[in-house]
Amino acid sequence: MMNRVQTGILIFDDAGVLDFCGPFEVFSAARLTEAKRREEPSPFDVFLVAETDAAVTASGGMRVLPRHTFETCPALDLLVVPGGWGTRREVDNPRAIEWVAKQASGAKLVTSVCTGSFLLGRAGLLAGKRATTHWASLDRMRAALPGVTVEDGLHWVEDGNVLTSAGIAAGIELAVVVAKLFGEAVARATAQHMEYPFPESNARRI
Repeated sequence: MMNRVQTGILIFDDAGVLDFCGPFEVFSAARLTEAKRREEPSPFDVFLVAETDAAVTASGGMRVLPRHTFETCPALDLLVVPGGWGTRREVDNPRAIEWVAKQASGAKLVTSVCTGSFLLGRAGLLAGKRATTHWASLDRMRAALPGVTVEDGLHWVEDGNVLTSAGIAAGIELAVVVAKLFGEAVARATAQHMEYPFPESNARRI
């Protein structure tokens, strides 16, 4: 029986749709054996987590339901925090920040997409680390998180067990990189299945 990677993606009102749907698709599409795609599940057990079990209204009006709330969510191996306009509110939501910090303390990997990095920063997870965010928020990150070395030129930044990525679509590349937990062949096969270019370069796209 496969020990699947418990992968929780935080969602909240005004979260960026591609920020969480992009990684969700990558993790759910991954297979250890491409030839057994229909017979075997992904090695990632990926699900959405929100503060309550009510529908969340993401950017553009998309309404989604979480599988877990903060209270029912199991201990995570992999935490994904998306960005979007809602992060400007969630950085001042103590329940969300406490949940992120608690889950991060036991997770093997902690990741963010776009301005989700601000939530990691508020939870104290980026102190003394290198990180990045959406290109339009790089200066805001420097001002808000002075203890962080902000990387302008990278699409994603890995520092210890924390990975931050650039804006919106960068979450797809971030997830493909994380899929390399199971070897580069798995990550490349996942990208190929999605008909998405494998990220050969870590240079910022914009």
